[in-house]
Amino acid sequence: MDDKNLMENILLLEKGVCDLYMHGSIESSTQNVHQTFKTALNDSLCMQDTIYDKMAAKGWYPTEQVEQSKIDTVKQKFSMQ
Repeated sequence: MDDKNLMENILLLEKGVCDLYMHGSIESSTQNVHQTFKTALNDSLCMQDTIYDKMAAKGWYPTEQVEQSKIDTVKQKFSMQ
């Protein structure tokens, strides 16, 4: 397994952890448990962001520029609703 695949796997796992912590926070029955999940979620989101930044810097997570006309079309569509 090369570094890119390893980082992709770590990023996917971290996203899954974020999802679990979010649901734990939503479903927690006491303030103490809620705060613990919320703190863990925030830490995991920061870690996910760091992983993404490292992947993007190496060109392993490419993004595309969207044409302004497409953005305007979507904005107009949802502003009418």
